[in-house]
Amino acid sequence: MRTFLHAGTVVRPDRVGLDCTIVLEDDRIVDVADGRQRGGAGDVDVDLRSRTVVPAFIDAHVHGVAGTDVLEGAGAVGRVAARLPQWGVAAFCPTSIACPADVLISFLRDVATERQTLRPGSARVLAAHLESNFLNPDLRGAQPLEYICPAAGPQQAGAIAPSEILRVLDDWRSSIGIVTLAPETPGALDLVAKLVAAGLLVSLGHTGASFEEARAAIHAGASRATHLFCAMRPLAHRDPGVVGAVLTHDHIHAELICDGVHVHPAVMRIAIAAKTPERIVAITDGTAASGLPRGSKARLGNLTITAEDVARLDGGGMGGSVLTMDRAFATLVRQCDVDLVDAARMCATTPATDLRLPHHGCIEPGSIADLAVLDADLAVVETWIDGHRAWSVGATRV
Repeated sequence: MRTFLHAGTVVRPDRVGLDCTIVLEDDRIVDVADGRQRGGAGDVDVDLRSRTVVPAFIDAHVHGVAGTDVLEGAGAVGRVAARLPQWGVAAFCPTSIACPADVLISFLRDVATERQTLRPGSARVLAAHLESNFLNPDLRGAQPLEYICPAAGPQQAGAIAPSEILRVLDDWRSSIGIVTLAPETPGALDLVAKLVAAGLLVSLGHTGASFEEARAAIHAGASRATHLFCAMRPLAHRDPGVVGAVLTHDHIHAELICDGVHVHPAVMRIAIAAKTPERIVAITDGTAASGLPRGSKARLGNLTITAEDVARLDGGGMGGSVLTMDRAFATLVRQCDVDLVDAARMCATTPATDLRLPHHGCIEPGSIADLAVLDADLAVVETWIDGHRAWSVGATRV
């Protein structure tokens, strides 16, 4: 059986097609044709002629959504996976904050379980993103200070032992995809080389690294940056710092929180121009407050946050975002003047490339049939995962 999706607008890797038919068979796109193509006996025709179809979104940085934090345990990662399709997400990296070893193990066990379980209607669970313990304490943001430590050197009074976390990284390597660290901290460069040799992606974040220190980490194998500009040494014209290193090394992927609050839209445009959409990974940095009404309370690890313009800590500081990927896409289009092709690239195609997901993140024959269907306001009305409708607007929203 094949499924014929008749779409008013289809966003392809290099162009926007009008009045197209996307043909699905099993979990694949087998054709994208101009005009209305009809199936035969036993095939299914779906009328989306008033809709825009884009590749379903891939979010590389998700702490939680709709009241669930991924560190809660007891199936929290699966609950987040079940919620995300309503915002057009087909795949995501569950993302930790600095935490004790037992919490990290519980989280990675949860990730491993969900990666082995195919749940119809849920987003695909990718290997975890550890916004790890090896951060610069002066640029920790909402990260709890008591769980931040250098990768090498003696244990500091009142701090977690680095050996505990390093042991978890060794034991649970198959469930880990990305490790964020600050390259200027003791032992970080050696750890970069070790993680890269093990096949993991190393991301520079929560860092006060100089240009030279960041460049050394990039030469050691770091290949991406975590929420560019945020919790980083700022760019200055005589002191480019880690931001300058990321912007001037063409092969580095850079996460960008696309809510227009964490990073001003004008600065987002500068980053996109410098890196090009092929190296910008749109993320939410979403928390358990994402998708909840303004004023709602939620958790980020062991911290209380409130859903406002961002996720606010009790003291008023930022504790992540309340962003969902459909709004990230809309922010790129409406506040940054990005066209639909480049917005889809940054929300789906580039994340797939960054995360080494071949045949994902684009609408082309041979690709996995992960699709987000948008209305005229760029709101998600349907999400298709592996060639099946995973969510539609008639389903219950949070």
